[in-house]
Formats: sequence, structure tokens, C-alpha cells
Amino acid sequence: MSKTILAVDDSGSLRQMLSFSLKAAGYGVIEAVDGQDALSKAKQHQVDLVLTDQNMPGMDGLSLIKALRGMKNYQKVPILMLTTESGDDMKARGRAAGANGWLVKPFDPARLTEVVKKLIG
Repeated sequence: MSKTILAVDDSGSLRQMLSFSLKAAGYGVIEAVDGQDALSKAKQHQVDLVLTDQNMPGMDGLSLIKALRGMKNYQKVPILMLTTESGDDMKARGRAAGANGWLVKPFDPARLTEVVKKLIG
């Protein structure tokens, strides 16, 4: 059974690129358009990894991470931030919220799958 990734980004084209890259590497992908949508889908499905943007309307990535970490079955699930935000302050806030890693957009599909593979096999 393939591992499933929840890909969260308000950009449809970016979600499409993420989904294409991850599916090509053998992962199942559930897409979410923002933090609220992701939280709803995380309650419906158990995923193996969450990949989230930071800047989204409604609920941002840090708020999503905090909400997921408050859920019993998401306390140990790896969460990666994939965002244009690359400052040390934002990375520190991401780690404090519970993010396991950070990738900067635009992303390299090979690097993305390498990091995902390292985290969930």
C-alpha cells in the first residue's frame, strides 16, 4: 500500500505540480486548498506526511501545523513547509509549531521526493 501525502496550497497549479511529482514517485496524494480544507481532510483520512504552504487565505500553514499537532493521530506525522518564506525567523516559528522540515518555492521535484522519501520511505 502506498503512503499518502496531504498537499496543501492555495495555488491550483502548484498543487497540480506537487501531485504530479509525488504520484510519479509512487505516493498517493490528497489535495487541500487551504488550512481549513486540510484540517477537514486530515480528520477524514489518516495521511503519512503533510506538505503545506505558509501564506494561504483563512488558515495559514503555521496555524494548520499547530491544529494538526493538537490531534492525537497527527502528533508524530512528519510535516514539511513548502513556501516562499525562507527567513530564519519564519523557520524558527515553523519548528516551534511542529514542522519537521522546510522547502523553498519554487521547488525542485527531485529534491522534494528525496526529502519525502527520507521522512516516510
